[in-house]
Parts: sequence; C-alpha cells; structure tokens
Amino acid sequence: MSLLSKLPAVRGEYRENCNLGKFCWFKVGGDADVLYKPQDAEDLQAFFKGLPEDVDYFVFGVGSNLLVRDSGYRGVAIRLGREFNYARVTDQGTVIAGAAMLDVNLADFCAEHGLSGLEFYAGIPGTIGGALAMNAGAYGSETKDVLISAKAVNRSGEMRIFKVDELGYTYRHKGISDEWVFVEAEFKVTPAKVDEIKAKIQEIQISRNSTQPIRTKTGGSTFKNPEGHKAWQLIDAAGCRGLKIGGAKVSEMHCNFFINDGDATATDIENLIKEVQNRVFTNSGIQLEPEIKIIG
Repeated sequence: MSLLSKLPAVRGEYRENCNLGKFCWFKVGGDADVLYKPQDAEDLQAFFKGLPEDVDYFVFGVGSNLLVRDSGYRGVAIRLGREFNYARVTDQGTVIAGAAMLDVNLADFCAEHGLSGLEFYAGIPGTIGGALAMNAGAYGSETKDVLISAKAVNRSGEMRIFKVDELGYTYRHKGISDEWVFVEAEFKVTPAKVDEIKAKIQEIQISRNSTQPIRTKTGGSTFKNPEGHKAWQLIDAAGCRGLKIGGAKVSEMHCNFFINDGDATATDIENLIKEVQNRVFTNSGIQLEPEIKIIG
C-alpha cells in the first residue's frame, strides 16, 4: 500500500516520490515519499486531522538551512508555497506576513511602506516560518524582539495564536513543541523615512555579501554560536578552514558556512559536520550544535 493511499483528501497538492534536493540550497538529498503543498491554513488543518498517527512529517520553506539525507524521507514533506507568501499593513500599524514569505522580501516590503524594525531580516536566508521556528536573528536583533504573535496549526488540527511571550524563545530555539507549524505572524514596526530604512538594508546586504559565501551551494550558518563564543572562530582555531570531505567543504570565506563544492552528497556534508564537531571538541572542549536541520 502506498503512503498516498493512507492520506486524507485535501484541496492542496500531493506529489509522490518527490526529490527534495532540488528545493534545498545545498542541492543534495533524496526523495520524500510524498510532498504536500497546502492550499491554505484551513487545508493544512484538515490534513492534520486526517493524518494517520503512524505517518511522519516535517515542514520546510525554501530549504535554506535544510540537509536531506541521500536515503530520502519516509513520510510527508510539507512545503508552504505561494499561498502563504503575503504581507500587509494592518489598521493598527503592525505588519502581518505569511510563513512562506522570504525574510528579505518582508524587510523590503516594510521599507517600501516606511516601516522600520525588520531590516535585520535582509541578512537572513529563509522564510518567516523558519524564522519563527528558530527565533532567527542577525545584526543584533532576533525574531522575538519584533514579534507580536504567531498563528500555528498542530498535528491534531488545532489552530492557535501564540503571543510572543508564550513561545518561550531563547537563542535559536523556541519553547513549544515542533508539532506546531507556523502559518502567519504579526510584527511590530515603527514609522521611519524610506531612504533611511533602505540604506540600513543595503548596509546589511553589503556586509553579508562581503563576508559570507552566499553565491555558492550552502546552507547558511552550520552551527549555533555557543554561549560566549563564535562558532566560526572555534572552527578556525581547530584548523578546519577549507577542510574537505568528498565534495563538501568548509568555506574559506566564512568557516561556519559549509558548501557543496560541486559534486557533494548529503553524506559528504553530514560527515564534514561531524568531523568539524570532533575537531572543535578536541581542540576546545566545546560541543558545537548544528543550526542546520538534518532530515531522513
């Protein structure tokens, strides 16, 4: 019996044996049994309500910090697509954004409307859903600093709006179960001059372009910064800058970025992650924790 035959009827789209590597920035990885693209939040609710308990799932956006193993994923990969890609300014002067909107696009949207506070999102690869899931941050700001509330759906099909202080955010971590899938968020912003906001965004993007290998097949920051330390400095001190395993390489430009140097497999990248962890631990006694999500 195929997995698809066990899944509930939806208004969105199912695709069997779908390669996930093409969605991920590393451009590696195997197939998911089923890819599901919900039509809207209510369709996602209906999916969860009818999902058999023995079927696994995970949710992703643009795959900017995702590594799918070569063996693929046995279950349902849920991708929030264009139906969740929107933003609007409310009558109260806040901004609402869908989970599939790119972080940088939300920064630009706010700039066009003369609204400041989300400029740091211009320096974060990924979507708002991912930012909510990991309290993404950059350039001195984090998601928790600007979030008012977030709407999410859980595996039981319950939809709930969480206030920011209910989410238990800490550094790159949320305090609620991974069963909750974020679909929308509301952010606080402040009016400012458009030119000043755009100048700040440009400054962030120039900094990012000059310090990160963003034009390569990479997954963004590989490891979280341990308290009191910078991951890249620990990696550099352990002699890992430029280290290669197969087609996977530690970037020489920024050694907390790992890159697919052309012909890497997901196994190469995962093995490189483990090797760098081991070398850093041997050198410093610090165990690096991956920021990249490994699936499969």
